[in-house]
Amino acid sequence: MSEYKKTALVLGAGGFIGSHMVKYLVNKGYWVRGVDVKEPEFSETKAHEFVFGDLRNVEFVTRVLEFKGYQGNFYNDIPYRMVDCFDEIYQFAADMGGAGFVFTGEHDADIMHNSVSINLHVLDEVRRMNERLDKYEPEYHPKKQPKIFYSSSACMYPEYNQLEPDNPNCKEDSAYPAAPDSEYGWEKLFSERLYLTYNRNYNIPVRVARYHNIFGPEGTWKGGREKAPAAICRKVAELPQEGGSIEVWGDGLQTRSFLLVDECVEATYRLMQSDFMGPVNIGSEEMVTINELVDIAAKVANKKVEKNNIDVPHTGVRGRNSDNTLIREKLGWDYSLTLEEGIGKTYEWIRWQINKKIYS
Repeated sequence: MSEYKKTALVLGAGGFIGSHMVKYLVNKGYWVRGVDVKEPEFSETKAHEFVFGDLRNVEFVTRVLEFKGYQGNFYNDIPYRMVDCFDEIYQFAADMGGAGFVFTGEHDADIMHNSVSINLHVLDEVRRMNERLDKYEPEYHPKKQPKIFYSSSACMYPEYNQLEPDNPNCKEDSAYPAAPDSEYGWEKLFSERLYLTYNRNYNIPVRVARYHNIFGPEGTWKGGREKAPAAICRKVAELPQEGGSIEVWGDGLQTRSFLLVDECVEATYRLMQSDFMGPVNIGSEEMVTINELVDIAAKVANKKVEKNNIDVPHTGVRGRNSDNTLIREKLGWDYSLTLEEGIGKTYEWIRWQINKKIYS
């Protein structure tokens, strides 16, 4: 009998949420294969096997979905009857970034092409693998299909429901008529439907969550793809201890809620173990303005920070906040940390990164 509880394949394991998911699953007793075009940037992967490859390549996807045993033998050829399915697949791989990347319009074609290609290849290869195993080696393989988790985004919600900063509507049943405010949001909505149709037509077990602004340590914090909490923590950390002024995009009155990555992966795992398919929001209901987010970072840093609000072409919707009614009802899950606690963890980690860079 194996020492491992289950097997899991984490796609996008070199990214922010994916690398945290790998750690969580390993701590739960899983054997984990991580897959990405890059390693995690800020810490060594905890995956038992990490495979480098491009999930836009359908031949690579075919091979990476095959579980060949606990020795981590992705590169070895073995008889097909010895190939098995993973118990669970977590699909985080995508072309994405913060507002400075998503809303410029310069990356729209790549965002849609790359992310949709990955999702199509993964779903189609799971379908084909199930057909091959059933047809050619049924005596070796009890009927088993991997559950597949897909990480969608709150960016798929209609812009018309997010025009008022104080009263956004992001309930799961508010998604239609569809009108996301970015091509990134349209891609997420299309991919949600893709997973749900493969469930309906091919009986592939899927789980879909809509993430709301996930942040925390080991996330991108500079370079243009960082999200608001990391960008603000970085700007505040770079100020002298007596404080100073930082740039804030827009008037700062736009509202958001933010969820620490540790809570995100715990909720994701709960969804995967449940019988509920989703889509379901995973986020916090502690909504703040961006100006208030700056104040929280300043409080954590014990610095006096002035806000220099600047006009930029795109700051996203005016208001967005997770509605957790459904996830509380279906999974009994809710966030437990305050935004200030999460910003405290994130700020200290970013400050450490800056100091490492200065003194290295």
